[in-house]
Amino acid sequence: MLITPGRLLAKIDSPDDLRHLNQTDLPQVCAELRQFIVDNVSVYGGHFGASLGVVELTVALHYVFNTPDDQLVWDVGHQAYGHKILTGRRDTFHTNRFYKGLSGFPKRKESPYDSFGVGHSSTSISAALGMAVASQLQNHPKRHHIAVIGDGAMTAGLAFEGMNHAGATEADLLIVLNDNCMSIDPNVGALREYLTDITTSPTYNKMKDEVWNLLGKMSNFGKSAQDIVSKIETGLKASLLHQSNLFESLNLRYFGPIDGHDIDHLVSVMNDLKDIPGPKLLHCLTVKGKGYGPAEKDQTKWHAPGLFDKVTGEIKKKVYDKPQPPKYQDVFGNTLVELAEANEKIVGVTPAMPSGSSMNIMMKAIPDRAFDVGIAEQHAVTFSAGMATQGQVVFCNIYSTFMQRAYDQVIHDVCIQELPVIFCLDRAGFAGADGPTHHGAYDLSFMRCIPNMIVASPMNEQELRNLMFTAQSDTIQQGKQAFTIRYPRGEGVMPNWRTPLEAIEVGKGRKIRDGKGVAILTIGPIGNYVTNACELLETELIHPAHYDMRFVKPLDEAMLHEIFQRYDKVVTVEDGCVMGGFGSAVIEFMTDHGYVARVKRLGIPDAVIEHGEQIDLHRECGFDPKGIADAVRELTYAERIITA
Repeated sequence: MLITPGRLLAKIDSPDDLRHLNQTDLPQVCAELRQFIVDNVSVYGGHFGASLGVVELTVALHYVFNTPDDQLVWDVGHQAYGHKILTGRRDTFHTNRFYKGLSGFPKRKESPYDSFGVGHSSTSISAALGMAVASQLQNHPKRHHIAVIGDGAMTAGLAFEGMNHAGATEADLLIVLNDNCMSIDPNVGALREYLTDITTSPTYNKMKDEVWNLLGKMSNFGKSAQDIVSKIETGLKASLLHQSNLFESLNLRYFGPIDGHDIDHLVSVMNDLKDIPGPKLLHCLTVKGKGYGPAEKDQTKWHAPGLFDKVTGEIKKKVYDKPQPPKYQDVFGNTLVELAEANEKIVGVTPAMPSGSSMNIMMKAIPDRAFDVGIAEQHAVTFSAGMATQGQVVFCNIYSTFMQRAYDQVIHDVCIQELPVIFCLDRAGFAGADGPTHHGAYDLSFMRCIPNMIVASPMNEQELRNLMFTAQSDTIQQGKQAFTIRYPRGEGVMPNWRTPLEAIEVGKGRKIRDGKGVAILTIGPIGNYVTNACELLETELIHPAHYDMRFVKPLDEAMLHEIFQRYDKVVTVEDGCVMGGFGSAVIEFMTDHGYVARVKRLGIPDAVIEHGEQIDLHRECGFDPKGIADAVRELTYAERIITA
């Protein structure tokens, strides 16, 4: 089902086409673009509210600036659907986030209009500044550079680092602050309060409008007049707000706040800003989900709602005849509350992902012991370490891909100091349609090489509960080791998952099935594929053993001795990178102890794997059930020929 665009939108195959329209046509373009996004996402799914909130901003940017020569950098990128549609991808937009289709985020190799690939937050200012400085070096003085960043992404340290540097340059950089009080969940922290103070000060806003008009009138009289007005405006900002302007203090010219849904005013203001040199910031107020009532009312729910009826607003959900397994994140959230109710030392920490990680369950049940620290992964880890020094039992929940941003803090602030912080890494392995920026491919490898770190992955929901129970126990908390538990996005395998909590011996695996000839060693939920693989192989009279190792560090050495003494053919399977991961750990053990065996490692190869459903990506990388069975066949083929 292809979506038919509106009359004007159908004629826009590039921003050049948009710029040939009269400005009076832009409100209609915005209406058609918004409807096209609603129509597509309702049928095909994807991110929703963020792109609706920047429709006018997107149209204004491409109308005023000469993209792609003028370089537009989107932060995070899940709000860039309108940008993709206006830049030649309208007719293929229905493939967005599907396997082999368009990426859900800006991507350099997909379009010249995607000047910088994104997926994680808070990179836009640094990237756009780098482009602006490069343009200066290459003598392109008329090229403009624009970073569009949300107020949620402003909470990350990288955004402040970029602004701090920008203010010390003369680079032609425009930072557009898309202020909607939301990331996925409502924004938190002092920056939110500060922006609210700016946006709700009636005296400041009245005087700001008058100064803006004066600046426009006097700009025709040359630079000296602009300098005078600039000084007046800066003084008013400082005196009418009850504090100095944060952005001006970083030497960024501040303009706003303005209505981010007034397309005519946006175009007028941006045209003015094109003529003002140096680094500057335009503060735009927007509404996430703008133009679609249900999305405006429940912005968290409509961040990425899945398929829905665009007329009624009913989100479509599958109806099952029998109970279904829960999401791993919900098992985490409910188990954390269960543990926290029994252990008053337990606290929870997440960097801006309370609903995505299900930390919101604890925030509702025990709000004084659950903390959303904003998009600030580094701070989340060191904040957790600080609490751990005082005897708190800290569950720090961070998506695996976002943990990459806090690696230094894990090493320096947690493990070197022997602090028993518990890291629960959600979205480990392939993250699905979010693609390579969100795949949790590397955590097994980069966590297992750190001293004073335990690394485990449960095969099912019961194992996740038991690992959490083990990690918060006095034995572990007094042992001065951090504890990493990683689990994937999506549903588990146990409808009846609320099992009694039991401690697991650290470094102890389990044999799932005995066999002969070949042993399959797995870590985490990917081990559930082995059941299907073994069923395929049984029909061919191949009987592999299956061991769920549970721990990558410490490895179950007694079990590995048993395996290498009994089997000279071994297949390892992990939903993580094969370089330095679980399979590498097994081979290291084999070599260190003088064993000789043929080992086939299955996992994510040394390549960037694109987006798609998890099973499609597992199949592409060869560790779906058929891929596992094929690996066993490959190892046993010669032996079967000789036997026959």
